[in-house]
Amino acid sequence: MSPSRPTAPRPAAPSSPRRPAAPRPAAPPVTGSSASRPSAPARPAPRTGAVPVQPTPPPTSGPTPTTATGTHRNVSTYSASGRRLSATPAAGPVVPVVSTTSLARFAERARARRTIARRQILAIAGGLVAVLALAWLLFLSPVLALDPDQVTVTGAGSVVAVDKVTDVVDARADVPLPRLDTITMRDEILDVPGVREARVMRDWPHGVSVTIVAREPVAAVPDEGGYALLDMDGVQVGRVDSAPKGLPVVDVPVGEKRTLAAVLSVLEQLPDDLLGDVRSVAARTQDTVTMTLRDGVRVDWGSAARTPLKISVLSTILGSKEGKDVKVVDVSAPQLPVTR
Repeated sequence: MSPSRPTAPRPAAPSSPRRPAAPRPAAPPVTGSSASRPSAPARPAPRTGAVPVQPTPPPTSGPTPTTATGTHRNVSTYSASGRRLSATPAAGPVVPVVSTTSLARFAERARARRTIARRQILAIAGGLVAVLALAWLLFLSPVLALDPDQVTVTGAGSVVAVDKVTDVVDARADVPLPRLDTITMRDEILDVPGVREARVMRDWPHGVSVTIVAREPVAAVPDEGGYALLDMDGVQVGRVDSAPKGLPVVDVPVGEKRTLAAVLSVLEQLPDDLLGDVRSVAARTQDTVTMTLRDGVRVDWGSAARTPLKISVLSTILGSKEGKDVKVVDVSAPQLPVTR
């Protein structure tokens, strides 16, 4: 076994020279009362080998930002070793915390929901009251009620009894115009004798306008000792005891509606001057219409076809010199009229 070798002593590592501590800058002078400004936190001593940090210069003169409580605060930044690097004012005011617990936040939300619900209920109630007030004003109040003195009736002619038409309207007196049933009124007015067409319109705010198309008589038909007055549709619009002046007397078989329709169709198309010269009209069938003029001339008309051409031919013949001596004019074939 070999003898052990003596251990040589290790040389000591040379120690680095210790740097002197940087001098601590003097604190800036404090103006005003020290109680009004918060005290700065104590600065930790710098470690060996650390680079000294220049102190933050004091803020420039000017208005000092204030928080909600009326004072400002500084935000300090520190390094990982705990050394403060800078101190700058906070960006904006400090927002106070309203609720610090979940129970308080839940209560605040419940109050907000109740407030919104109350506003919605008030809005709905207000709208409902407005609708009800408008409905009462239009449909129940006398503001727009019908006034019988403001009813106008036009187009009654000579055969329509105007008082019967106004009776239909007067039955709705004091009814508000929005509730007025003009369709039912029109149907009732059409039942008045002599009314062919009717139109009822509201005349705001209190009146009604009634426009009538009367059934004017165009012929008189002998009927049980008198004469029934017929319009162009063959509807009886009146009755007289003697033959009326200005209306031709029609003689057709009883119950022959087609024959009567042919006669009335011819009379409807005649001009007023020629119609006034017709004294009577007779027909056994719808193709054998014969007219007698007031001066005694007989006109064989035939059917109701081509009536405008027949009117022109008859007017030409009666207006000529030769037509003054004729007693019979046959225009049943208007291209070949015959006179005797």
